[in-house]
Amino acid sequence: MSLVVVGTMAYDTVKTPFGKRQSALGGSATYFSISASFFTQVNLVAVIGEDFSNDHLSMLKQKNINTDGVQQMDGKTFHWSGEYGDKLNEANTLATDLNVLERFDPVLPDSYLDSEYLFLANIDPVLQIKVLDQMKNPRLVACDTMNFWIEGSINNLKKTLERVDILIINDGEARMLAKTPNLVKAAREIRTMGPDTIVIKQGEYGALLFYEDTIFSAPAFPLEKVNDPTGAGDTFAGGLMGHIAKMNEKELSNTLLRQAIIMGSVMASYTVEEFSVDRLEKLKPEMIVDRFRQFDHLTSFEGLSSEV
Repeated sequence: MSLVVVGTMAYDTVKTPFGKRQSALGGSATYFSISASFFTQVNLVAVIGEDFSNDHLSMLKQKNINTDGVQQMDGKTFHWSGEYGDKLNEANTLATDLNVLERFDPVLPDSYLDSEYLFLANIDPVLQIKVLDQMKNPRLVACDTMNFWIEGSINNLKKTLERVDILIINDGEARMLAKTPNLVKAAREIRTMGPDTIVIKQGEYGALLFYEDTIFSAPAFPLEKVNDPTGAGDTFAGGLMGHIAKMNEKELSNTLLRQAIIMGSVMASYTVEEFSVDRLEKLKPEMIVDRFRQFDHLTSFEGLSSEV
C-alpha cells in the first residue's frame, strides 16, 4: 500500500557532545520517508533548492521512495542549525533559514491522489489542509505538529485535527495544545478536537498510545551509543505509519497500533546511533526484526501466580 508524506527536506548543522556535522541531510519528510520505506511504497512531497545534492535524491529513489512530488526551486534548501547539551533531551536552535520553504506550495502528482495512507509532517497547518483537500479518499490520515503552530496558528491547526485519525506529538506539545500538564487528561482533551488515536512521544522515556479506552506505554530502547537525536521523532512516525500501511488492515486495532508503536521505536533507536540519516542508510531488514524481538524481551514478564 502507498503512503504519502508531506514535510521538509533540509540540510542541518548539528552539534552534540559527540561531534558536529555541517550541512547534513535532514528534514522531517526525509527521516520519515527513509524509515517508512522499509515497509511500504512512499510518495514524497517537499521542496528543495538548487543546492540539493543529486546523490541524496538518488539515495531516496533507491529506497523505494517516489520523488515525483519533490519541487526544486531557485534558491537554497531549508537549513536548520542546532546543538544539544549532555542530556540530549532538547535541541537549542541556533538558526533557521527557511529559504525555498518560504515559497512551498504543495501540489500532489496525480499518481499520489489515490494513496491509502497520508502523513502530514509538522509544516504550516494551512499547507496540511491544502494537501488534505487534494487527496481523494485516504483510508488513514496522521499528522504531527509543533509548538510554533500551536501558539501561532491554533485555529488552522484545529481545522486540520478535525480531519485526522492519528495525532503524533511530543509531550510538551500535547500539554500546550490541551492546556493541561497531565498527559492522560491532555490526550482526552485532544481527542475531542478530532483524532481518535493519540501518540505522545517522550524522547528517552519512550511513547504513550491512547486508543479507545486503553493506554499503552512503550519504552525507549536502552542504547550504549547515542550520537545525534535529530530526526528521531520523524523516524519514529515513519516506522509507525510504515508498519500500519504494510499490514493494511481494514481498521485500526489495539494489536496493530501497539506493534506500530514498537516498530516506530525500533526505527528511532537506530537513527540516534549516528549523525543525520547515516544509520538508516546502512540499516537492513533483518536488523529491524532483530531489534523488534529485543523489544519484545525487554517488555514481557510473567503474571503473578497468586494474590499479593
